[in-house]
Amino acid sequence: MRWGRLGDRLHRAALLLAVFGAVVGGLVIAGLTWWLLWWLLGAKAETPNQLDLTKIALSVAAGVGGAVALVVAYRRQRDLERGRFAELFGAAARQLGDADAAVRIAGVYAMAGVADEFSAPSRRQQCIDVMCGYLQLPYEPADGANHLVSRAESAEEAGVKVERVYEFRRNDREVRRAIVRVIAQHLKPSAEISWSACTFTFNNAVIEQADFRYAVFRGRHTSFAGATFIGPTTFEFASFAGLHLTFRGATFRAGPALFDRAGFGSDRMERREPAGVGTTFAEVTFEDPASFEGATFRGPRTDFSGVRFLGARTSFQDVKFRAELTSFERAAFDGDHIAFDRAEFTSPRVTFKSAQFYATLTAFDEARVGTPNRLRNRGTRETDFSRAEFHGDIRFPRTVFGGRMVDFTEGDFFGGISFLGTRFAAQEIHFDRPKAWVGTHFDWDDVPTRKPTSVKPNPWPPTAAG
Repeated sequence: MRWGRLGDRLHRAALLLAVFGAVVGGLVIAGLTWWLLWWLLGAKAETPNQLDLTKIALSVAAGVGGAVALVVAYRRQRDLERGRFAELFGAAARQLGDADAAVRIAGVYAMAGVADEFSAPSRRQQCIDVMCGYLQLPYEPADGANHLVSRAESAEEAGVKVERVYEFRRNDREVRRAIVRVIAQHLKPSAEISWSACTFTFNNAVIEQADFRYAVFRGRHTSFAGATFIGPTTFEFASFAGLHLTFRGATFRAGPALFDRAGFGSDRMERREPAGVGTTFAEVTFEDPASFEGATFRGPRTDFSGVRFLGARTSFQDVKFRAELTSFERAAFDGDHIAFDRAEFTSPRVTFKSAQFYATLTAFDEARVGTPNRLRNRGTRETDFSRAEFHGDIRFPRTVFGGRMVDFTEGDFFGGISFLGTRFAAQEIHFDRPKAWVGTHFDWDDVPTRKPTSVKPNPWPPTAAG
């Protein structure tokens, strides 16, 4: 009760302060207006009679009264809107918590309607947070279309029979799909009311058959960290223009993951970049085919460190890596075919340190890795393949290695690794101290004198450690 009275007092105090401010502001504006007219027009003040004083007093009183009325009306309207938002938001939230799936689906669209009606960023964000939060609730995809509300399982532990009862929401799959569908529709450029500027947090969510084609994420933070994507997932032609995008630790399974022609990051850089900003796919697992064909990566960093590509085919064809740092450190490339054909790595720093190329075929056909220093372009300082493992059929035909230094030191070359037709344009290229040197081919194998002087070590070929 005490807190309620205190809140009422604070509310009245804020209203009185607003009225007082309006009165003082009106008097100041009136005084400045009179002074400007006197100064510009050279009006001479005459001693006013009693009638003139009365007219002036009435005019000032009317102006002040109008200002007070406007302030009171504005505050009353704001309070009405606040109460209406609380009422509609609460009703939609109650629907989302209902046991009936049909009511929950209605709650999804009711919550979206509240977000559309109230355009204030904080209120719209509140509605979006509720919908994203629903996707973060515990969910078993195998029971997503189950009509039951519980499942009992019996097990024997230490000679004692134990029965466990698992409770879950009935037919929750359709509710969750409705949430994803509503959010995706509001992120398209054609959306009547756009939510693109909002923050989206899907951490640890389970998302089935997500379709975010052409979606535009412009909020400062977009997070899918730890999310599980089940079934075909597409972000084709999507735009991630915010400060921070993360898929760290996410898993894509039971269907391909498509990011073709997507745009990641922005060329707009802030003076003080917070730690960890940029695009992050670190520690992500792609269990099925993944494609980033034609995508563009910008911003302070593009991080694929520790990523695992396990699908039959992974494609980075025609991708442009333009971030300040492009990292595939400790990345594992497995499956049948890894394609970096015509990819362009123009970042100041590129690293594949300790990466594992285990796919049946890994192709860098016509790729451009690193660029020299140019006007308005700092070029690539280092391309790091040190301690990388090259197993299987790996080829670099018509690939250009540019920049200041390319480092293959302590690499593990074992398989059919072909640098035939490769152009080594960097200032320094190091193949020193390989762990293994089996099945590696260069254009100068038959004529060692044709080896560029920038390629080390000398004498050639390198000697495998041990």
